Amino acid sequence: MKLEVKGLRKSFGETEVLHSISFTVESGKALGLLGRNGAGKTTTIRIIMNVFKANQGEILLDGKPFQPGSASLGYLPEERGLYPKKKVGEQILYLAELRGLKPALAKKNMQYWLDRMGVREYENRKLETLSKGNQQKVQLAQTLVCDPQIIILDEPFSGLDPVNSQILKEVIAEQIEKGKLVIFSSHQMNYVEEFCEDIVIIHHGNIVLNGNLREIKKEFGKDRLILSLVGRDAGETLELVRREFGELAEAAGTQREKVILKLKEGSTKQMLLRKLAQTDLDVECFGSYEPSLNDIFVESAGDEA
Repeated sequence: MKLEVKGLRKSFGETEVLHSISFTVESGKALGLLGRNGAGKTTTIRIIMNVFKANQGEILLDGKPFQPGSASLGYLPEERGLYPKKKVGEQILYLAELRGLKPALAKKNMQYWLDRMGVREYENRKLETLSKGNQQKVQLAQTLVCDPQIIILDEPFSGLDPVNSQILKEVIAEQIEKGKLVIFSSHQMNYVEEFCEDIVIIHHGNIVLNGNLREIKKEFGKDRLILSLVGRDAGETLELVRREFGELAEAAGTQREKVILKLKEGSTKQMLLRKLAQTDLDVECFGSYEPSLNDIFVESAGDEA
């Protein structure tokens, strides 16, 4: 399957919050949908879910207009969507049958996912009596109970401790390996890096970055180096770079005790290395810089405008 989001525009009153949003995601892959709070991620997801109607644009599934129901869809909202005073098992069964499963299959799938998430013992408990982490695992069970072809996860790791996060990581990896189409929205960049081949960064309703994460990292790291010196903190190294190597490179940031350098036009890594070798500086680390997704996100969407 291929899901295409093409030219989405959405306004609330006279305020346009999405400005021609377009991206594509295919089966067997996860797309990281990223942005700061209020950037437009949730609005985009709700349009895909048919909760909102776009003012302009379209969503296609395998080239045809996408309607919820044309493919099974599992959605985990950032805001909790289950009923706190209802029993866990009863409401998962209800939602599974509401989405088209026969009672016997709904029960079988519900029990499987409660077991898989380690919360089977709470099947007959009211949701509100569970811890935040266990409530999140129940939410995940209801998301996957219908064996959806399209899975949309909005902050799925919220409230999970490291052990339960590992369970979820395994589940998401399994779904991708099974050929599911996954849209993954999170502020926890390490998880996005782990699962997503492609990313989209939305900022103030516009796409500011879209593409293969590996290629984006390569582009952001181009002409950048990382340097640290024995016995000197990042601030001291920054000052030394400005004083001694200013004609070759400029400081582009810091990473703990390391300084990120951006080569100036006409300069090369070899030129900088030769100049370093001519000094008595004790070099601890010198090499190519590969940015983290967090670095890329901050550079792409970190302004306050």
